[in-house]
Amino acid sequence: MKQVAQNYRSGELAVIDAPAPGCARGGVLVRTLYSLISTGTELMKVGESKMSLVGKARARPDQVRKVLDTVQQQGPLTAYKKAMNRLDSYSPLGYSLAGVVVEVGEGAEEFAVGQLVACAGNEFALHAELNWVPTNLCVAVPDGVSPQVAAFATVGSIALQGVRQGNVQIGETACVIGLGLVGQLVVQLLVASGVQVVGFDPDEDRCRLAEKAGALLSVTPDEDGVAAAEQALLKASGGLGADRLFLVAGGSSNQPVELAARLARDRATVVDIGKCRLDLPWNDYYEKELDVRFSRSYGPGRYDPRYEIDGIDYPVGYVRWTERRNLHYFVNALARKEVDPEGLIAGIFPLEDAPSVYEQLGTGALRGVGFLFEYDSSAEGDLDVPSRAPAEDQTVSSRPSTTGSSHHTPVRRQRPADGILRIGFVGAGNYASSMLIPHLVNQAGVELAHVATRRSLSAVNAQKKFGFVAASTDAETVFEDDAIDAVFIATRHSTHADLTCRALEAGKAVFVEKPLALTADELGRILAAVDATGNDRVMVGFNRRFAPLLVEMRSRFGQSSEPTNARYLVNAGRLGSDSWYRDAGLEGSRFVGEGGHFVDTMSWWIGSDPVEVTAMAGADTEEVQVSLRYDNGSLATITYLTNAHRRFPKETFEASSRGRTARLDNFRRATVWSGSRARVRRQLGSPDKGQRTEIGAFLDSVRTGGPMPISLDSLSATTRATLAVATGVVTRAPQLL
Repeated sequence: MKQVAQNYRSGELAVIDAPAPGCARGGVLVRTLYSLISTGTELMKVGESKMSLVGKARARPDQVRKVLDTVQQQGPLTAYKKAMNRLDSYSPLGYSLAGVVVEVGEGAEEFAVGQLVACAGNEFALHAELNWVPTNLCVAVPDGVSPQVAAFATVGSIALQGVRQGNVQIGETACVIGLGLVGQLVVQLLVASGVQVVGFDPDEDRCRLAEKAGALLSVTPDEDGVAAAEQALLKASGGLGADRLFLVAGGSSNQPVELAARLARDRATVVDIGKCRLDLPWNDYYEKELDVRFSRSYGPGRYDPRYEIDGIDYPVGYVRWTERRNLHYFVNALARKEVDPEGLIAGIFPLEDAPSVYEQLGTGALRGVGFLFEYDSSAEGDLDVPSRAPAEDQTVSSRPSTTGSSHHTPVRRQRPADGILRIGFVGAGNYASSMLIPHLVNQAGVELAHVATRRSLSAVNAQKKFGFVAASTDAETVFEDDAIDAVFIATRHSTHADLTCRALEAGKAVFVEKPLALTADELGRILAAVDATGNDRVMVGFNRRFAPLLVEMRSRFGQSSEPTNARYLVNAGRLGSDSWYRDAGLEGSRFVGEGGHFVDTMSWWIGSDPVEVTAMAGADTEEVQVSLRYDNGSLATITYLTNAHRRFPKETFEASSRGRTARLDNFRRATVWSGSRARVRRQLGSPDKGQRTEIGAFLDSVRTGGPMPISLDSLSATTRATLAVATGVVTRAPQLL
């Protein structure tokens, strides 16, 4: 399918061929008819992409802070690679469209194939021929509403949410400062609500559009214009001034904020919808006691994955107007002709013209506020729509497993006959793209055969960067390819067990990122798949035991039959508000997701698997203290912190036995105290946590047919111990393994 994509590092904007998304549960697959160009948000993003790296840093100081934290923890080289991996990738554009449903996923049966819908979301309603859209970001379009105007629904909902934040009442007066696309729709909604409106914009044509929509007066914000508007407002309000003032402007000028203070009545409401400078003139705002409010996107539910992706609605008794209810209201307002965006359409262009359209918008050669991309509906039959759910479908547990069925034929792939290892990847997010796949590129005897990801552009980016032969959004195509010898699974935690079983059943060697499983049942399914197929070629990404500095330290420390006492301090840090790790109900706790690393490292160092686990949690339940007991009398403690300083070393490991002590400081320095002295080794450059060595060991095992680098028994024991932590926190009792 065709999709508009932009490289944020180079500024390149192109219409590319991308694999079509599949139809996952909880949403619908939509063939786009028209998508709306955001002349504000999208042009700002396009403009930022053309800046130098210094300019990008100034525009996104929040991202700079993250990079600096990574430099502190992982070194400049790793930080640079991660930053460039994010920058030098195609990212999508678009967030408002109208199209026709071509497939309905489970749980979205309120929709029907062939139905016209309006869709929202900068991850879902993209400038692409096909989009998968979750139910809470999709509404049916009423009869009589054309797809051209229905494509305005998302931007209309942004305007509507801003008006709601103003708590407008019939007969009030309002100022709309900034008459771009959103500002024009704010004017229309206010007029439809019985509000008398005065508008401001430097562009005379936009002022005339607002007056055509019913504004009393629209002027440029020079002194003459402001004076005329002030008189009109005083006349309309009986000498009071504006009741509600809406800032829908962008840029670095503070004029909109100052203008709002001048025109507002006493205790008026100022609502910021755009992204303008907000240096509030304290005296002006204090003397009138102005109420300043923000309007966040298109309503409650925005940025909440439980609402947007999982489809969990907010009770109407508590949240009357969610983003979906705003979308629904707006398309019905279109049907009632209360708002009419048709007069705002300044141009409709074929999708193929996207690069030149954005260029002309950026230079000002195209004038107007409303621009649409039009899609060739005759190409419907040419679109390669996957027949299955996307590669990283989050509802994989609903898929029935063939494991253990009496008709299943046991299978175990032998080592490749021609010596070429053909690798498939399911998932290619930031970790896989920066820490796994690069170690496979240009390796002799390795071919990157196929990458499958849930999002179309993720697959395109991986193919472009690393040279995969094929890219898709369908994991099953990887498993069904008989030429592929080994599959790497680097998807979200909730998918690992199911995908591992499917890969084993297909006869592949499997490298799955931690965790192997989120529950005992999932682990049982994997072990049953091994028994049923005879395929035990499983490796989990426990890379720390392969870290060169740690391996050398263990060698110098020496092995002993005497008990060892080991300690692992982990500064995991706080999660971002948008992190999918926060969905513990689906993805498991943070420790279940990450703790296997530290359990595995302890067991490898001690040379045994744990037999008992005791765990306690603090007031912050993500912080845990874990004690492991081993059958040789060794003890290990893991302290997992989320509230430490973000630049405190992330990992510190210590072990003592036979009068010796070893300490690893964040994979940068290793010290062994033995006899009368301490020997110190330092890691030059960025810390090496063992990914390259780990992958090499896995490939050697697949190539030779030898045992996996970590035994299945050890992987199972580590998984059971990690899962026992969650039980131990609740029961406050030791868990025997």
